[in-house]
Amino acid sequence: MKTGKQEGIILDKKQALAKAESFCVYQERSQKEVRYKLVEWGMRGDELEEILTELILNNFLNEERFAKSYASGKFNIKKWGRIKIKQGLKLKGVPDKLLQKALYSLDDDDYMRTLENLAVKKANTLGESNALKRKMKLMTYLQGRGFENDLILLALKASNLN
Repeated sequence: MKTGKQEGIILDKKQALAKAESFCVYQERSQKEVRYKLVEWGMRGDELEEILTELILNNFLNEERFAKSYASGKFNIKKWGRIKIKQGLKLKGVPDKLLQKALYSLDDDDYMRTLENLAVKKANTLGESNALKRKMKLMTYLQGRGFENDLILLALKASNLN
């Protein structure tokens, strides 16, 4: 019995290009994701590279646009910090130069405001009475969200949570 996911679909170059265009239009993709899909669809070697080139030339695939979109989405929707966003972009195969550009595209004021809001929200849920343990729990939580230690300390101080 077959599952819903078909494996090893062999498409010709024209079909693969059309399918890849749809894949890229649905949401921003990294080159690594598209390359993986093309291999999954049976594309190899020169055909695969030609399809990737075609996608880039026709602006279906743009690594910088993907990186900025990814960073903005993870920050605005999931409230991730730069460290976690950077790890995610590395996993997607985004080059360091574009990765840095995407991280710098996040507004510093929004970033600190979000960090402070997360700290206050979490502090309100902690039942810890020991001030040091409370601070450590807050720091661990915010580090887990991908925020930088120096900024966490600033946010805790600004919110009178230190």
